[in-house]
Amino acid sequence: MTPVHSSPAEWLSVSIAPDEGELEICVMDYNGMVRALEYPCYKRGDEWADASNKKLFAVQPTHWRKWIERH
Repeated sequence: MTPVHSSPAEWLSVSIAPDEGELEICVMDYNGMVRALEYPCYKRGDEWADASNKKLFAVQPTHWRKWIERH
C-alpha cells in the first residue's frame, strides 16, 4: 500500500482511501449536498463500516481525511 501523507484537515479523493485506520468521510446527501459523517469509519476492501460498532453500511463517499477525535 502506498503511504498517504496529508495534514488531518486535508480532504483527499476516496479513490486513495487506506484500508486501515479511522477515517472521516464525506457523502452526498439526498439534497445533493456533500457533508461529513459525524462518526469515524473505516474501509474494508470496497465496503465501509462504522468504526464504533464494526457494522458495514451502504455508502459511496466522495472524500476522506484522517479522523481526529472531537471532545
